[in-house]
Amino acid sequence: MYRWAENGSETVPKSSPVPGREAAPASKTHLRALGASGAALETVPKPPRRTFSAVEKLRIVKEAQACLASGERGALESMMRKEGIYSSLLSSWRVQLGENGKSGLEPRKPGRKPKFDAKDRRIAELQKRNAVLERKLHVADAVIALQKKAHEILGIALPAIDNEN
Repeated sequence: MYRWAENGSETVPKSSPVPGREAAPASKTHLRALGASGAALETVPKPPRRTFSAVEKLRIVKEAQACLASGERGALESMMRKEGIYSSLLSSWRVQLGENGKSGLEPRKPGRKPKFDAKDRRIAELQKRNAVLERKLHVADAVIALQKKAHEILGIALPAIDNEN
């Protein structure tokens, strides 16, 4: 059928017209909706990711243990197919349950762990404030020492401070 490509002919056959394609108005939205082949594209939204609560995880792990204890061939695999989970997910739940008990199955907040919790942020804020106040105190002490020297040089008596200690 494509002998022109085999024998090196310079002429390329024209594509046959598709009925109905030329007759339709070629608007911008219509052209955007067509793929490379000219067929209409259909976008299907991704289904939401399934999440399991700690109760569901515990139930599934216990059910898997019961399937293994029954000794019935294929019981665990059929249970995993019924639940729609993979063996890697089941094994990670088993590890979480073994390491931390039931609290280990609680869903975790996605993303990177914060470097500081609320207590650590408060401590850092107070340390920063303390450093600022120490700098101000150092400046105030330097100003007072300068004032004392100025009074000594000028021969002015300093006012007496009543200490009631």
